[in-house]
Amino acid sequence: MIDRRRSAPLHRQIYEEWRRGILDGRFPAGERMPSTRELAASLHVSRATVAAAYDQLVAEGYLDGRRGSGTFVSRELPDRHPPPALRGAVHGRASPRLSAFVQRLAPVMPRAPDVAGTINLSSAGPDVDLFPYRIWTRLVRRHLRRIRPEAFRYGSAAAGLDVLREALAAYLRRSRAVQCRAEQIVIVSGSQQALDLCSRVLIDPGDEVIVEEPGYTGARLLFAAVGARLRPVAVDGDGLRTASLAPARLACVTPSHEFPLGVSLSLGRRLELLAWAEASKAFIVEDDYDSEFRYSGAPLPALQGLGDGSRVVYVGTFSNAMFPGLRIGYLVLPPALVEPFVRAKWYADRQTSSLEQAALADFVREGHLEQHLRRMRRVYKARREALLEALARWFGDRAHVMGDAAGMHLVVRLDDARLARRRGVAIRDTREYYAGPPREDEYIIRFAGLDERALGEAVRRLARRSEK
Repeated sequence: MIDRRRSAPLHRQIYEEWRRGILDGRFPAGERMPSTRELAASLHVSRATVAAAYDQLVAEGYLDGRRGSGTFVSRELPDRHPPPALRGAVHGRASPRLSAFVQRLAPVMPRAPDVAGTINLSSAGPDVDLFPYRIWTRLVRRHLRRIRPEAFRYGSAAAGLDVLREALAAYLRRSRAVQCRAEQIVIVSGSQQALDLCSRVLIDPGDEVIVEEPGYTGARLLFAAVGARLRPVAVDGDGLRTASLAPARLACVTPSHEFPLGVSLSLGRRLELLAWAEASKAFIVEDDYDSEFRYSGAPLPALQGLGDGSRVVYVGTFSNAMFPGLRIGYLVLPPALVEPFVRAKWYADRQTSSLEQAALADFVREGHLEQHLRRMRRVYKARREALLEALARWFGDRAHVMGDAAGMHLVVRLDDARLARRRGVAIRDTREYYAGPPREDEYIIRFAGLDERALGEAVRRLARRSEK
């Protein structure tokens, strides 16, 4: 009945064993329980230990204690002799009935752990070692010193702190040519929550949603989970093939740096996409996930700024610009969509952490964000150039690099990387980003988190044909 090697207290083990036996019917209603003295002697534990277990069983209604008569199994148990399905649930064996939404959710795939001695070309995200943590810590401390009791209660700022929305509106107008006022911005817990809210507010089961092919898996799986019918549209050197668009409820695109191929949507196709949305009365979700990093000229203006903004939902994040653990993203919404999105955000998680929002507002207003981005553009540009030089040196014209000089990754068509992990390099192909048949020779290389030396060594290892 008890196992002294377990971490659970002895009285808890006794309680669990008797409770399980009562629920399973091994101890019938009205049966007399052994006295605390008898059970303690048989189990070689103290009488107080048994008494604590009995007291818990009495308190929960499994036992009845009768003064002068002893303790008995209760005759009135609400969960007495549960049906087979419930008995399985008690022991953790039942298969629960899940909603259609959950059944459409794809399994969460854990990230593979790094292997010692392996250079990982598949790790997403920025180089967090270069983030100005001293400045960030100072800003957080500033607001901790000013904090008031109201900060620990539910606030009324489901859309985000006004000070951050104002700072973001000014930043987006000058850096991305986004047409917006602070009232159109909703702060969310990362761009993934932004996309989740889009799927819930804008899509009903059976609605058609256009996605890029290949395209971002995180968005595609979300739309599928709410019951949308996905319509993949091919991407070429000029971005999404807008001539192939049929009427739909929504199109999700990455026009400034298509994920994963890295091309930008041409101006002509941007205008065609906006005209399609107007004619179809559809919405465009513009996922602007890493547009801050462009290495030939200024960042491309956002698609949202080309029209009147009534059909474009603009999604941005600080996960790449700063660090992923911050978990702050934002939506720039047409005025008519602000209230529905704020309502959906409120029901999802009430509000994003106000302390980090306040610090971020200062980080943006005082120019630290743009200073950090200027530095990281130089760093990432040098790393990208080192990667390209290594590919040219070791593979020559056998490696075809896709996309523009932008972002934190590139895609290369390469036929010599199938044994990459055995050669001390972790590299992933692009198959997961295709809804239809994928290419077999296409690999995504994330260069932001590795220095030039590591990138060069990784390519050299990939080029070694002799090792089996």
